[in-house]
Amino acid sequence: MITVFGSINMDLIATTAELPKPGETVPGQTFSTAAGGKGANQALAARRAGSRVKMSGAVGSDTFADPALELLRAAGTDLSSVLKAREPTGTALVLVGGDGENMIVVIPGANGTITADEAVKTVDTMAAGDILMLQLEIPPAAVEAVFKAAREKGVTTILNTAPFTNEAVRLSSLADIVVANETEFDLVSGEPAASAEARIAALNKLHSESGQTFVVTLGGDGVIAIRDGEILTAKGLVIEPVDTVGAGDTFCGYLAASLDQGMTFAQSLRRAAVAGSLACLSRGAQPSIPLAEAVDQKV
Repeated sequence: MITVFGSINMDLIATTAELPKPGETVPGQTFSTAAGGKGANQALAARRAGSRVKMSGAVGSDTFADPALELLRAAGTDLSSVLKAREPTGTALVLVGGDGENMIVVIPGANGTITADEAVKTVDTMAAGDILMLQLEIPPAAVEAVFKAAREKGVTTILNTAPFTNEAVRLSSLADIVVANETEFDLVSGEPAASAEARIAALNKLHSESGQTFVVTLGGDGVIAIRDGEILTAKGLVIEPVDTVGAGDTFCGYLAASLDQGMTFAQSLRRAAVAGSLACLSRGAQPSIPLAEAVDQKV
């Protein structure tokens, strides 16, 4: 069983041939809305990967609340721990360039109202051996509280260090498994990696000091990780990306689900990397998340 404690948003998405530079106005091509939020995205990915998933978070009482939960509900996600807040549902303003790269501004809204008490209630419903997945789009006090409660209960914790905040380094030290992109990992390690060898050295150092599992996503170059003293790598698929906005969250959700389903860590990395690649082939964070059948045909 997987519980995701995190953010729920509506994404407002505009596409353009080239992303604007600071102070520049560029013509747009299309506009759309899609359910999002890193917590909700990862919950949907884990559910589409075939695991039982509970989403714990908050939405507002506005017109975005229902559509923000629509795909989670349709997938059979347990939404009994999603609260209604006085603040509006969180939103993300997403610009997608012609090369698939993106720029995102997130307005927390209801996500910012989640408290440490709600974190403890979330863990109260879990059992030893369950997986708890977190990101950093909710208040750091709530994230810290849920880590403490999970450790006391024997729950395995996975932290995705996005979006990277001032509290990210400290909070990452509390997780069993840390998932970061290469820029985030350099900030966690405090040692910017100038080469693949330097990154491996940083992974070995952090792992030997903490015993934690670290996973570093490398975009088109796949993923590298360290677990139980062993360096592991996995490749995704060779693709022409349409939109990369959902790739990282898809990777995280599939990684958690694969571990939940009893796969080895190496198998879980490969499956998650393939899923992340497939998520780049269509637009929107949640609509782009592939189903398990499509992923497993490519693994």
